[in-house]
Amino acid sequence: MMKKIICTALSLLCAASLRAQSETGPSPAMHDRAPAAAADQNPPPLDPKNMDTSVKPQDDFYSYANGGWLKNNPIPPEYSRWGSFNELIEKNNDALHAIEEKAATESGQSKSEPAVPADVQKVGDFFASGMNEEAINAARVQPLQDELKRIDAMKNREDLAKEIGHLHSIGISGAFRFSSGQDAKNSTMIIAQARQGGLGLPDRDYYTKDDDASKKLREQYVAHVTKVFTLLGDSAADAATHATTVLAVETSLAKPARTRVALRDPQKNYNKMSAAELQKLTPAFNWSDYFQQLNLAPPAAVNVGQPDFFKAANDVFRSLPLADWQTYLRWHLVHDAAPTLSSDFVDENFDFYIKTLSGAEKLKPRWKRVVSETDDELGEALGKLYVADHFPPDAKTRALEMVNNLKEALAESIKSNDWMDEATKKAALAKLAAFTVKIGYPDKWRDYSRLTIDRGPYAFNVIRSDQFEVAREMKKIGKPVDRGEWGMSPPTVNAYYNPNLNEIVFPAGILQPPFFNPDADDAVNYGGIGAVIGHEMTHGFDDQGRQYDAVGNLRDWWTPGSAKAFTERAKAVIAQYAAYEPLPGLHINGELTQGENIADIGGIKIAYAAFQKALARHPEEANKKIDGFTPDQRFFLAWAQIWRANQRVEETKLRLNTDPHSPGRFRCDGPISNMPEFQKAFDLPDNSPMVRPAKERANIW
Repeated sequence: MMKKIICTALSLLCAASLRAQSETGPSPAMHDRAPAAAADQNPPPLDPKNMDTSVKPQDDFYSYANGGWLKNNPIPPEYSRWGSFNELIEKNNDALHAIEEKAATESGQSKSEPAVPADVQKVGDFFASGMNEEAINAARVQPLQDELKRIDAMKNREDLAKEIGHLHSIGISGAFRFSSGQDAKNSTMIIAQARQGGLGLPDRDYYTKDDDASKKLREQYVAHVTKVFTLLGDSAADAATHATTVLAVETSLAKPARTRVALRDPQKNYNKMSAAELQKLTPAFNWSDYFQQLNLAPPAAVNVGQPDFFKAANDVFRSLPLADWQTYLRWHLVHDAAPTLSSDFVDENFDFYIKTLSGAEKLKPRWKRVVSETDDELGEALGKLYVADHFPPDAKTRALEMVNNLKEALAESIKSNDWMDEATKKAALAKLAAFTVKIGYPDKWRDYSRLTIDRGPYAFNVIRSDQFEVAREMKKIGKPVDRGEWGMSPPTVNAYYNPNLNEIVFPAGILQPPFFNPDADDAVNYGGIGAVIGHEMTHGFDDQGRQYDAVGNLRDWWTPGSAKAFTERAKAVIAQYAAYEPLPGLHINGELTQGENIADIGGIKIAYAAFQKALARHPEEANKKIDGFTPDQRFFLAWAQIWRANQRVEETKLRLNTDPHSPGRFRCDGPISNMPEFQKAFDLPDNSPMVRPAKERANIW
């Protein structure tokens, strides 16, 4: 369950959306892959064929830099988007596939053979169980029978907390979310965390909006839930009634939930209380029974992220008939487990959650989905095998060198800006100096020795893996923070900043072309991975990250004047992106995306500054052209290529509702339209669409 970090850290892209397409399904040929990924295995760092020079860079730089690629890389039917990230994910999937197949062969050898390492056995057996489609289809829903019987056996309201606790203990969602995490105001300790949740649709707004599109989607959701209940054996009439009940219960949980914009305020999400105070907040829910199911003593402290949600949930706990709760819990059990069940459940799950919500037309081949699930559940066991074969030590060394150069550039930006006072600058520089940098993979690998993985039912392996992770999280509560822990697996094509740890993290998976290329010129690497590094650094000083100090405590270290100046400058970022209209009538949510947009704008600026320092050390490179482009032009072309992507309309709508990142076109063009350096590099006229008027430019870092 490595995806947990996305809820608590600020990442380069919406990893959850990329993970969303990892349902299991029919198994095509083992070599099946997206056609675009089968192209030249060693393309140049910047390929002129990917450009469209019929477009002027001053009019639409994204299309100028990427138009050829966009035309020649249609979205494969099993994807809702296809871009640079997807290409690299596919490359990594092929590498992981080979590793997992090899592990499956080795772990399946005769007992007379030498014992394979424990991590190899677990990875191999997990993959083998997931690939055993015949056994999975024969079992249908049988792996869930004991859990379904538990839900059916609930006798009274007192059983509710016990059952929700039990389901949470095996990784099944429902009612709310409960986990461990750093105390935001005492970053040395881990405390319990209770947050809003319990929904089957992607966001609370899907339940509360009253427009025609939202109404239609709710109808489609009810039809989907109805179908799943019929697959469980309910009559058509009962299934329809149960689906209506599920929507009603989830709507009652959605209405008091905070919006995604409201959830961006870390101060409002910090409401530390004792277990007794939590019990008083929700008297209809027996927390002692709940904690017992998690093998957790009543914690000394719980951060209740959204108290108003829990107050409202208490009314639902108190008033909702037990039979309705049983229906709701049945649904969440089967919904969460559907990707591990027989093909009828898988296909129905795909039809709504992937095809309807994101527009993909075809289920991914089974091996890709099992590879992805193995990474989710055994990320560091698999990651250890991955880095041994695919992450050379010199990549880590060069990446660290770039990090240090960008830290220097950001420090100079902080020192030279004209809107911060000296006291705030001093604190900001102290925070920057305290950044922890993690590159490639953890120094200490996770111990999976207590996790049982075998070649039995795939669903059991997933449930046991989730149960192992929940237990691991619960054991942290009340203990000091482990600052060496990672929140992404090494093969992940992503990066993140964690404000609680004041750290920037770059897994091995992203330290490859087009982001990082050891054979490329500095222009390409600083425009690619350099801007990614700068993005994560800037998150430490965006609207959320700036509220945490050098050791990760949620604390106001800004003087009032500097805080006011930051807020005023952030308004320009919000306004710039809110004006963008990716689809007719649908604008980017400037408030929701402001942190990522601030990080994009700051990231490319400090990457450019660091690149100029690198050029100064090699003046002979300053005027050297490659394919007719200057180093500065190549820097910006490299920036553009990491954001290239074709995306389905359904996926764009989904992301506009839920993703704190702007669509790729605007991540490319938005930041550089504020940069005089970009205008100069391509000699753009002042009144060009790609040149924002000076008085409207967003300029923070």
